Amino acid sequence: VQLQASGGGLVQAGGSLRLHCAASGSIFSNNGMGWYRQAPGKEREFVAAITSVGSTNYADSVKGRFTISRDNAKNTVYLQMNALKPEDTAVYYCAVSRSSYAGRGLADYRYWGQGTLVTVSS
Repeated sequence: VQLQASGGGLVQAGGSLRLHCAASGSIFSNNGMGWYRQAPGKEREFVAAITSVGSTNYADSVKGRFTISRDNAKNTVYLQMNALKPEDTAVYYCAVSRSSYAGRGLADYRYWGQGTLVTVSS
């Protein structure tokens, strides 16, 4: 399984970005998907996740601003990010869960993409 994340860039505070993560392989539709982020000098942290049937959960820090969705026909998961803040600056990673569930723990995920950089200026 290969994951290709894209859509990152430089945006002003209050702006929006939409991240994409395209997955190869046949397991996509049967597995949960997640987005994580890692800021410089910090540990990788959970952002959002979606189960194989579309149930979602979010980190408190992004709830109400970010939306995760998936298109199984395109093997793609999305992260719509609105009202961005400078503290959202990080490399964002997508990941494939080990099951249909999509948890918050790093160990829940088996495959990881290479990351896409999001920079929010104040």
